[in-house]
Amino acid sequence: MVKLTKKNVFKAYDAKPETPMDKTTRVVRKMVDEDAEERQAKITRLRNARLDREANTPPETKATAARKKRRS
Repeated sequence: MVKLTKKNVFKAYDAKPETPMDKTTRVVRKMVDEDAEERQAKITRLRNARLDREANTPPETKATAARKKRRS
């Protein structure tokens, strides 16, 4: 009989090679994630700029609002 050892009882299987479909999926997910991060950064930047602009503009008075309405 063969002497049982850790090496011959539990065989180490190599990981299944990556299929072309797996590779494509991995690359596309990476691209989508990068685009989402860029989009989120742009949204945050634009939102902060809008809030800053709104905070620094003086509020519109009733006289100014009435005058604008007559011109329309």
